[in-house]
Amino acid sequence: MANQFERGTVIQGRAADAAQVDEGLRSYMLRVYNYMTTGLALTGVIAYLVANTPAVLNLFYQVGPQGQTSATPLAWIAMLSPLAFVLVLSFGIHRMKASTAQLVFWLFAGVMGLSLSHIFLQFTGASIARVFFITSATFAAMSLYGYTTKRDLTGVGNFLFMGLIGIVIASVVNIFIGSSMMQFVISVIGVIVFVGLTAYDTQKIKEMYDELDGSEVAGKKAIMGALRLYLDFINLFMMLLHLFGQRD
Repeated sequence: MANQFERGTVIQGRAADAAQVDEGLRSYMLRVYNYMTTGLALTGVIAYLVANTPAVLNLFYQVGPQGQTSATPLAWIAMLSPLAFVLVLSFGIHRMKASTAQLVFWLFAGVMGLSLSHIFLQFTGASIARVFFITSATFAAMSLYGYTTKRDLTGVGNFLFMGLIGIVIASVVNIFIGSSMMQFVISVIGVIVFVGLTAYDTQKIKEMYDELDGSEVAGKKAIMGALRLYLDFINLFMMLLHLFGQRD
């Protein structure tokens, strides 16, 4: 009888620990998604405001006599600046306070808004909204899959990372070539890569959770997780926009 009682106590204790971990994981993932969603909202608002404020827009883009737009040096700075923020967060977050890392993330999202303002000059507002909702639905489905699947996606993630490197190289080359066919191929492959990376990154972010972490470390993990999912969403959105967006 005593042994049965002890076994029952152990089982109840393990169940309580599992429930506590599960609740902590849900809270942690919700924090990640909240950061990501707020960052996307900030990016969208700034991009829209810049595109619809001529005095500010003219600092970044010049409109030619035929209606074509050309980027100013300030626009190139805005487009390249997000990479600097990503590098700062990726390599310097261990030396930052969680509050500092959060501020850098918001600054990054704001600068991304500046760099993406050009899409309102190239595509109609209706097609941007349509592609955004397509991206949101696709992202949500793949992130849910990455969260719930028992399959280890590490091998898939490594393959997708190689594909990502190929996309970056091809995109740089196409800046000088300007091939519409190459852009189409890049966009198709890009959709496949970032759909897969959404599931892979979600699984890895889930694995990063550790209930023994203090609030400071947990805060940093949530920010880095939000950054990864934010980049997956933005890149998936841009690839889909090039495929399905209606030119203005």
